[in-house]
Formats: sequence, structure tokens, C-alpha cells
Amino acid sequence: MNSFVLMAEIIQPPQLRYTSENKPIADMLVEFSVLRQDEQPATLRVVAWGNLAEEMNDTCKQGDRVVIEGRLSMNTVERPEGFREKRAELVARKIHHLAPVAATGLPPTTPTQQVGAAKAPPVNMESRRPVNSESPAPVTAGIRSSKSADRRPEFSPTPTPPIEELYDGAPSRQEPERVAPTPPPPLDEDEIPF
Repeated sequence: MNSFVLMAEIIQPPQLRYTSENKPIADMLVEFSVLRQDEQPATLRVVAWGNLAEEMNDTCKQGDRVVIEGRLSMNTVERPEGFREKRAELVARKIHHLAPVAATGLPPTTPTQQVGAAKAPPVNMESRRPVNSESPAPVTAGIRSSKSADRRPEFSPTPTPPIEELYDGAPSRQEPERVAPTPPPPLDEDEIPF
């Protein structure tokens, strides 16, 4: 199944055109960040057809953040230099607009900035609380202190009964009944073609 979901920023506004059959088609260029901070953001062409093309032309503008659902497609383009170039494009099925930056009150961020900013302080796995970096809490393997504020009952697994008790004895094997294969039907050898 070819299903693709992309969160991106529009860097080139949509351009609406019509085919010779008067079917609307629109395309725009979007940019999305990659996971590695040393790489440049990637760009991708987004194509929409029909009513979605007209809606994309009316509602999408440069700088908008969108989530696009669709399928990935590869196109081969003849270049003037005399060679063929393959290009990936996203054929949109749905476009979801994200809240504008002004409405959230937050500064604009890219996914790479979010990944880099997600450095949380270390957490003590016993108490699930942040650890002070100057004096790390001692680590105890599976031992709860009496000072622990969150008391949870200890887990004790229920013993599993032997398999014979589950099946009222050992499972029995039955041999399948052997049946001779049926012979093929006789061939029709007369000269009538049906």
C-alpha cells in the first residue's frame, strides 16, 4: 500500500492549471526538515487534482504549515540537456492546515529544532522524578525505599497449571481419514466442438 503522510511548510504557493479536458490540477512546493541537524531541509512537489486542487489554490499560501496525506509517485522528466531525471512527488488526497504560529503564541520551530530541544533532564526510573545533575540519586535495582511516596502493590505472577490439567489429559492425535483421489472425468472424444 502506498500511503504517505507529511508535515511540511509551503515554500512556493499553489499554481492552478487545467488539463485539456478542463480538469483542475494544482501543484506547490513544500519543505520539510530531516532528522539530522547537519542536513539541509528537503523539498517535495505536491500535486492535487479536481476539487482538492481548487481548494489548495484557495486556502494554501506560502509559509503555511500543513499535514498532507496522499501517495508518493515518481515522474520521469526529459531535461533540455538531453537526459532523463526522476522526480518524486506527493499526490495529495487530503490537506490539513496546522494552527498559524501567531495563534499558538509560540516561536516557529522546525522538526530538527524540536528534536534538539527535547533534551530532558535525566529521570530516576524508581521514582519517575527528575534527577538533580549535581547530586544524582542512588540507583537501587528493584528495591523500593520506605520513603517512596507512590506505593504500588508488588507484582506476583500466578503459577500456570500443568498442561494436562488444562486439556483434561494429554492431547490426543487423530490420524486423518485416508480417501482415494477422485479420477478425472472421461474425455469427450466426439468431433462436436462443444
